[in-house]
Amino acid sequence: MDEDFEYFLEQMGPSTHKRTVPTSSIERYRGKLPDQLLAYWEEHGWCGYADGLFWTVDPQEYEPVLEAWIGDTPLMEKDAYHIIARSAFGKLYFWGERTGDSLKVFAPGSYCFPRKAMYEESELDFGLRIFFSNRDRKENDFDDLFTPAMNKLGPLTCDEMYGFVPALALGGPSDLAHLQKIKAVEHLVFLAQLAPLEVMTPP
Repeated sequence: MDEDFEYFLEQMGPSTHKRTVPTSSIERYRGKLPDQLLAYWEEHGWCGYADGLFWTVDPQEYEPVLEAWIGDTPLMEKDAYHIIARSAFGKLYFWGERTGDSLKVFAPGSYCFPRKAMYEESELDFGLRIFFSNRDRKENDFDDLFTPAMNKLGPLTCDEMYGFVPALALGGPSDLAHLQKIKAVEHLVFLAQLAPLEVMTPP
């Protein structure tokens, strides 16, 4: 295990709800996603970290989510993206085949953060290591609601998230009383239908 993933585990571990990644999935994404990520999949599987605050996911399962959020946007012209991870509240981490960690979408708020690629082509394996070492609990939490939500609603499984009902895009309040445990893929596709995706650009 490399030092970057060791640091990630120190900050976000241990893992939970591990799913072994089939060889067919490894081969499906070989040449599309970094070999470093495929190695992590082989060793650690798809699973949750930080008690289910952050999840590595099967990009194929999240293709409907990707299509719902950016399928009809100019973002699709910039790269071929795959969703490789998500938070408990619906922050989506997209990985570009050429541009790596260059796009995040916060589904409950219907906004995204595209950024200039930090690592490209031959540097994507290193960029993937940096992606994991840069993850922390705070960026994946939402208004410090994760621990209260887990205490009230119970821990998440690999196909669940905490969602606001009614959704924020429909005027729902962002408080604990309006959080529910919801099927992640279905809810994320639903949220994409509520409001257009707003592109946030740095000042």
